Amino acid sequence: MKKMPVRFSLLLSILVFTFVSCSNTVASLAFGFERWKAGLERKELKVSPWDWTYLEGGNEKGEKILLVHGFGADKDNWTRFSAGLTKDYRVIAVDLPGFGENLRLPNEGYTIEQQVERLDRFTQGLGWEKFHIAGNSMGGCIAGVFAAKHPEKVLSLGVFAPGGINSPVKSELSRNMEKGKNTLIVTDQKDFEELMKFVFVNPPPIPSPMKSYFAEKAIQNAPFNKVIFNDIRKGFPLQENMKEIRAKTLILWGDTDRVLNVSGADVLEKGIPGSKKVILKDVGHAPMLEKPQDVSQIYRKFLSEKPFP
Repeated sequence: MKKMPVRFSLLLSILVFTFVSCSNTVASLAFGFERWKAGLERKELKVSPWDWTYLEGGNEKGEKILLVHGFGADKDNWTRFSAGLTKDYRVIAVDLPGFGENLRLPNEGYTIEQQVERLDRFTQGLGWEKFHIAGNSMGGCIAGVFAAKHPEKVLSLGVFAPGGINSPVKSELSRNMEKGKNTLIVTDQKDFEELMKFVFVNPPPIPSPMKSYFAEKAIQNAPFNKVIFNDIRKGFPLQENMKEIRAKTLILWGDTDRVLNVSGADVLEKGIPGSKKVILKDVGHAPMLEKPQDVSQIYRKFLSEKPFP
C-alpha cells in the first residue's frame, strides 16, 4: 500500500477539521435561532452526579410543562412544538442523563425506573411541585411511569408514541431486531439516512451541514446508545404501571409509526382511566417533529379541557 504524502495528509486533516467545525457552527446557529423563535433559552442545573442542561422559557405565571425526549434524541426535539406553548405556559425541555449535553456515566444504569427517579430529583432541584409532563418514545414511557409513581405532582400526562408497551402488533423495528438489525443505532452516514426514512413519513428538511452534524453525533454516541437501549428494553414498565396513572392523559400516535406500532395506543386507552386517544394520519414516530404546529395545537386543546370522565 502506498503511503499518503505528508502534505496531502496535512491538507486532508485541515479540510476535515474545517468541515466538522463548519457543521458545528451551523448547528449552533440553527439551534440558537430555533430556541429564540420558541422563546426558550439554554440553562444548566447540577443535581449530583448529573449536569442537567435544559431549555426553559415562556410565561412565568403560567402552568409548568416538562418535556422529555426519546431515545437518541435531546432537548432540541421540542423547540418547534414549544413555540405554540410558551405564550401561556412555562416550558422546560430537558436532556436526560446519557443524552444530549448531560453526562454519559458508564457505571450508572439507564433503566426507565432509574431515569424517572433522576427526573424527579431534577424537578425538585427546580423547585417545581406541580406540572404537566409529556414525552415521546422512551421519553413517553418515562413520563408515564413518572405520572404513575408521583401522581401528586402531575397535572396532566401526554404520551407521544411511547415505549414500554407490549403492543398487540409487532413493530417493524421489533421484526428487524429479531433478524439482528437495530435501525436506531447509527454507525455510518448510510445508517443515518436510513434512520431518517424509518422514523418519519415526511422527514423535516435538514440542510447538509446540519445533517452531517446529526449523523456525526449519532455515530459518536452509538456505543453508549447500545448500552442504554439494552437497559430500556427491560420489561414493559409503562404498561405495568398504567393503571396507577391518575392524571388526565393524551395518547398521541402516528398511524405509520415503524418504530413502535400504533396498536399500543389501544392498550393505553383501555388501561389508563380517563385517557384520550388521537391518531395522526401519515405521521411517523416523532409527531412533534414531523407536525410540530398540528401537535402543539392538539396538545394545547387537551391542556385546556377538563379531566375526562
